[in-house]
Amino acid sequence: MAPNTVVVTLEKPENISLIEVNDQKSGSIFQEKQKSTNPKTFTWVLLLKAHRILTRIPLFAVSFWAIFGTVKKRIATSDPNEEDPRYRGRLYRFIKAFLAISVIALVIEIFAYFNKWDLSLVNPWEVPNMLQWCYMAWLNFRADYVAPLIVTLSKFCIVLFLIQSLDRLVQCLGCFWIKLKKLKPVMEDEPYDIEDGSSFPMVLVQIPMCNEREVYEQSIAAACQLDWPKDRFLVQVLDDSDDDLLQNLIRDEVMSWKEKGVNIVYRHRFIRTGYKAGNLKSAMACDYVKDYEFVTIFDADFQPNPDFLKLTVPHFKGKPDLGLVQGRWSFVNKDENLLTRLQNINLCFHFEVEQQVNGLFLNFFGFNGTAGVWRIKALEDSGGWLERTTVEDMDIAVRAHLNGWKFIFLNDVKVLCELPESYEAYKKQQHRWHSGPMQLFRLCLPAILTSKISGWKKANLIFLFFLLRKLILPFYSFTLFCIILPLTMFIPEAELPAWVICYVPITMSILNILPAPKSFPFLMPYLLFENTMSVTKFNAMISGLFQLGSAYEWVVTKKTGRASESDLLSLAERESKSLNEDKIQRRLSESGLEMLEKIIEQKEQKIKKKNRIYRKELALAFLLLTAAARSLLSAQGIHFYYLLFQGLSFLVVGLDLIGEQVS
Repeated sequence: MAPNTVVVTLEKPENISLIEVNDQKSGSIFQEKQKSTNPKTFTWVLLLKAHRILTRIPLFAVSFWAIFGTVKKRIATSDPNEEDPRYRGRLYRFIKAFLAISVIALVIEIFAYFNKWDLSLVNPWEVPNMLQWCYMAWLNFRADYVAPLIVTLSKFCIVLFLIQSLDRLVQCLGCFWIKLKKLKPVMEDEPYDIEDGSSFPMVLVQIPMCNEREVYEQSIAAACQLDWPKDRFLVQVLDDSDDDLLQNLIRDEVMSWKEKGVNIVYRHRFIRTGYKAGNLKSAMACDYVKDYEFVTIFDADFQPNPDFLKLTVPHFKGKPDLGLVQGRWSFVNKDENLLTRLQNINLCFHFEVEQQVNGLFLNFFGFNGTAGVWRIKALEDSGGWLERTTVEDMDIAVRAHLNGWKFIFLNDVKVLCELPESYEAYKKQQHRWHSGPMQLFRLCLPAILTSKISGWKKANLIFLFFLLRKLILPFYSFTLFCIILPLTMFIPEAELPAWVICYVPITMSILNILPAPKSFPFLMPYLLFENTMSVTKFNAMISGLFQLGSAYEWVVTKKTGRASESDLLSLAERESKSLNEDKIQRRLSESGLEMLEKIIEQKEQKIKKKNRIYRKELALAFLLLTAAARSLLSAQGIHFYYLLFQGLSFLVVGLDLIGEQVS
């Protein structure tokens, strides 16, 4: 045995193991550590940590008190009639009734829990009193009749959920294949001869707008500065504004660009029917349109780069069956607040995955309504713009596809635009985007079934484009996560498995975020927010499918007029108050002072705007929090945490604490 080895042998080795210390140095080090960690030092460490915690308590208290004060003030100053009742309707009444029943059930369960009623194995004739007998009868009734119905409905929703997840996975694999093989549309012929302006085709540039005070200047300026021979394109400013002052300002802006040599015209409709579709239809009826081969559309907040036409129009050369070339959106305010960050995740996936994959492998996708170039012949062959739905862009795309026209999506051609910064604007936008497709589906289904396209294309349109992505997605999201899940807390015999409410949704959210990798820190807020928005999307889908409430309502999305981050000079010009004042005084002389007074009045009215509260979201918040409290009684773990955080996210949205904050 080595001289430095010490062997300690104990009497009863069956209960205590043998300890060997083979190194004297290690023993000395251990003793030194013991000395260094004496009780006095340990006490000082605890005191230091306690001091750090105590110093942070006031900060947390102040923050919590500020949030509580904001919530209290917002509720106190809210007007019960400020939210359009059409956005609540029958669904809101159903949620309130469900909430009332849940609260009553929670009270009963709490009473039973603290009285330790475990009546599941008790004979009905042995129950001591009538109250317990009623509770036991309810337990038997829910296990025999209610639970099977909920299980059947939940299985149906889970199947839809898995089908939609599979579709999303296939699209992501298609996008990965595109990146791996570096696939993208290419121009078959040489670009146009720069020295010969007559070789460039005639292009019509349309800017439809309606009361776009914040963005009309920058949109007109961007369109007028497109790098294209001046005599080969015409800018149409299609103004549907109902404000006389704004009409004069836009007309004045058009006149100033016309003086600079730009071919530009101003059009205003006296009868404003059909919203944007009616506006575009009226513009295409002009006699001079027959001289143009292509038309490109930019909504009022879009700012194309000067080379937009040179990157898109040449793709039509040598492709007589090509009807549309669509560019991608890029957002100047994607980092403005949490709401814009979450929107950016969704739209990046839409363009990077959905549009790119469908465009490359199917030659078809939904037109985005702006930042695209149409062959005018394709529009005419497909029946032109129709005023029958609020998604005129999707309508013309479907009809063009049924007539055999092909589409190209250019992921590398980006056009700057804005995201809605307030929840009110975003909610109204999403309502239109999800009610319109259901209107269109009802109208287009006979035409799809009787069209001459292949059976595969018909199936893609009906089952994937419309049903799966426009109807099934909002249906199962709302039904499964906002109705069935809280219901299973009170009917534990129909409990949802953890993978349905946790693992698969997180996996799908990760796939959604892949096109915007900088958004990974917002994974959980994104997952919760998407489930929160499901109530708006579900309500819109139902109203569009059955023509209820505000199905045909079009509300122009509010803009802020943010410019390109690199265009600081343009930003300074737009924010200069004297610029508009000088224009008014110079062009409108005596009436200028009157117009300036109107501008000041409108600015004062704008300052008075305040945030709203949304009762449907608040009702769902309390419903989910009630279900979370019920799950806490039965210690259901992950179900409790999901319901808690989902309920809090509904509370934040219902109090309008996400997005733009105005006083």
